[in-house]
Amino acid sequence: MAKDKSAAETSEKESKKAANKKGGISKWFKDLKLELSKVVWPSGKTVVNNSIVVFATMLGCALLTFLLDQGFLWLLEVAISKNS
Repeated sequence: MAKDKSAAETSEKESKKAANKKGGISKWFKDLKLELSKVVWPSGKTVVNNSIVVFATMLGCALLTFLLDQGFLWLLEVAISKNS
């Protein structure tokens, strides 16, 4: 009886695999097109505004990193000059 059950399960799995292969790549592209049609794309103005915010944040972080680097360099030079 166990052999009959496992044989039935195996044939069921094989039939599911065959059903999944039907349509193949064309079905995948159709599904992809359907999913992309559901996406809410931002307007051009939103993209520009977000890009400006990202660029300004990047410049701010770069400036902060530069200032910290210069400050630590100055502290290191002061510490070295006092020890010499």
